[in-house]
Amino acid sequence: MLSRRTTLMLLSGSVMAPKVAISATPREITWDDLIPPGVPYSEIIGEGELDEANDLWNPIYDANGVKLNSDLDGAYIRMPGFIIPFDFSAEGVTEFMLVPYVGACIHTPPPPANQLVMVKATKPWPGDQLWDPVWVTGVMRTQLQSTDLGQTGYSIAANEMEVYEW
Repeated sequence: MLSRRTTLMLLSGSVMAPKVAISATPREITWDDLIPPGVPYSEIIGEGELDEANDLWNPIYDANGVKLNSDLDGAYIRMPGFIIPFDFSAEGVTEFMLVPYVGACIHTPPPPANQLVMVKATKPWPGDQLWDPVWVTGVMRTQLQSTDLGQTGYSIAANEMEVYEW
């Protein structure tokens, strides 16, 4: 005969198992999903200033540029993007900014915070594939952070990455 403790442990394990199986499938999101519902994309980028001395345009983002989609906080997601490396070694890149288009933050002014994602990968991404678009899978967090390249609104603890194929 099973003890009460053993019975409870067995039942709690069977109750938890379906939740683990369901959460193992990531929610596929796009860059538009990073903008909170009800905020049009056209309203996240404000005016700008031309820095004639350095031949740069410096965007001025309004309050909508830092509004984040709180529904994504803690979500297990999969999203595409491009890599701007921060931590680079012989093994590859483990810390980088995920951006919506090639060259964002390098050759052009950075997108607004709600269009930039900091990523920490458990496995290094190969250095010879830095220009390839990627799928990043992991747990997303909503948090504003400042970097040398711009303010980010999200972060992902990436447990899987792969080349994005059209």
